[in-house]
Amino acid sequence: HAHLPVMLDGAARTAQQAADALGVELGQIAKSIVFRRKADDVAVMVVTSGDQRVDERKVEALVCSDGKRLGRADAEFVKAKTGFSIGGVSPVAHAAPLIILVDQSLFRFDEIWAAAGHPNAVFSLTAEALVRLSGAQVMDASVEAASQPIPSPCISVCQINAVTGMCTGCFRSLAEIASWSQANDAEKKRIWALIDERASLA
Repeated sequence: HAHLPVMLDGAARTAQQAADALGVELGQIAKSIVFRRKADDVAVMVVTSGDQRVDERKVEALVCSDGKRLGRADAEFVKAKTGFSIGGVSPVAHAAPLIILVDQSLFRFDEIWAAAGHPNAVFSLTAEALVRLSGAQVMDASVEAASQPIPSPCISVCQINAVTGMCTGCFRSLAEIASWSQANDAEKKRIWALIDERASLA
C-alpha cells in the first residue's frame, strides 16, 4: 500500500530525528503543528517542511477574524482534537474536524514523510496526496528566510599598501574597512562592486 506506515527503530519526536532515521532531507519531513483559535477553541493544524518555521501572523491572517489570535495548543488539547499525542501527530485521520493548512514548501519534494499517529511510525506520500487526503488548503505558511548576510571581504589580516592606500588582500580602503561592521547591505554591496573593479585592475 502506498501509504503503509513504516516503524522506526526509535522514537522520532522531532523532524530531525525522523529525517536521520529515514536517511532523507530534513525538508522532506512533514511536521504538523497545532494551534488553538482563541475565539472558538477550534484546532488549526499547519503542516510544513521540517526545515521551515511557521509564521503565526500569516496563519492568523487567514483563519482569524476581528483581530482574534491563535494560541499554542497544549498536549491535552492536541490529544482531544486530533486523537494523537504530541510527537506522533498525523496530518490525517483526526478525532474531530480541524482547519488544516499545508505549507507550499512541501511541494519542493517528490516524496514527503509524515507521522503516522505514533512516535515510532511514519508514512510516505506526496504533497498533493496530503492535500487530497486531509482536505487542506495550501498556503505560504513559512517564516520568510532572512536575507543571507553579505560576507566580509577579509581574507586575512588587512595590510595597507602605502602607495594605493588599499589593503593588498581585500582591496578596501582604511575607511571602508573601519566602516564595514556598521554598513548596511546597500553600502556593503557598493563596496563589493568597488572591490571587484579594483581587483580586476590589480
